Amino acid sequence: MTHWFQQIVSVSLFNLRGIPQRKGSALSAIVGIAGVVLVLTGVLAISEGFKKAMTANGSADVAVILRGGSDTEMNSGLTREETRVISDTPGISRTSKGALTSAELFVIINLPKRSTGTDANVPFRGVQENAFNVRGKIRMVAGRRFETGKNEIIAGAGAARAFGGLDLGNKIRLGPNVWEVVGIFAAEGGIADSELWTDASVLQPAYHRGDTFQSVYAKLDSAGAYPAFEKELLANPRLNVKVSRLDDFYADQSKMITRFITSIGVFIAAMMAVGALFAALNTMYGAVSARTREIATLRALGFSAVPVIFSVLAESMALALLGGGLGAGAAWLAFDGYQASTMNWQSFSQVTFAFAVTPALLVQAIVWAAVLGLIGGIFPAIRAARLPISAALRAS
Repeated sequence: MTHWFQQIVSVSLFNLRGIPQRKGSALSAIVGIAGVVLVLTGVLAISEGFKKAMTANGSADVAVILRGGSDTEMNSGLTREETRVISDTPGISRTSKGALTSAELFVIINLPKRSTGTDANVPFRGVQENAFNVRGKIRMVAGRRFETGKNEIIAGAGAARAFGGLDLGNKIRLGPNVWEVVGIFAAEGGIADSELWTDASVLQPAYHRGDTFQSVYAKLDSAGAYPAFEKELLANPRLNVKVSRLDDFYADQSKMITRFITSIGVFIAAMMAVGALFAALNTMYGAVSARTREIATLRALGFSAVPVIFSVLAESMALALLGGGLGAGAAWLAFDGYQASTMNWQSFSQVTFAFAVTPALLVQAIVWAAVLGLIGGIFPAIRAARLPISAALRAS
């Protein structure tokens, strides 16, 4: 066994040292695989970034309540009396000022993108005073919070960066009213970063919503209080509601677009991988052809077919991993943290997010490259092992 292993190591190292002599074909394989990894990682970074934006503000101890049968806040509706009944339900955290709930409105407005000037759908949310305590991940980074009863808005950091008119202190007409931007807030890169917030009692008359809301966000005593809280609401004859944990609600909102982006990314990368695979096969078949007499000599000296196979595979894997590493590194440098926005198909509004090249994505990319290297090397390796010794020694 030791002798067999020594044969594999010695032949593989000898083969790897010969790569510079085949630098043209080797470089072709490296660049091809690097391109596949770069594209795959870049596209999947969009999916990861969007998913992170949608779920960063989720919390297992916060519940969101919609009208029964509603999938999004856009098609939900709750009366003020229903929001009061929800707030009185056991399981909600309470302070001296009452239950930690926020009855909210969700309106879509048009604002120009700073990058292109074209209009985009931007979410405009009316919240109650407790919204900051309910969400728990909101912090002001500039200015101040809006005051109750005034036409004042605060903008998420992502929205302020991506859309025009949201500079601190600016006055902007939305609907029939003129609003002043009094603050910029951050929500740890979550979906709230893409929103504008104002007092719900001011937003209601501005958009003719009467005395209705679309959702209630409730801070629970603990994550473990959710099952009993949900059961209580669903059993209440005065209510017809749908109850979700906030993290589950956001995850459901992101499923459609993340699946679409992932599918597109894998498809594009698979098409590119075919080209890269042919480049790898061509490189390795060329390497075997150039080493025909060398391989036959090794066989004649007593080396078995297995070390020859491993030596060819070692070269193929080395080229693939080098290409994969270069592609992954380029993807991380080019895409990680890149700011963008896209349409959330569930709410038909823009979501700002940052591309996320995660460690898991980088590992996935390297594995993808290794698979290409393995497939690209296995057939040339088998061919090398099957070369007739006598004919190969006579080859020029």
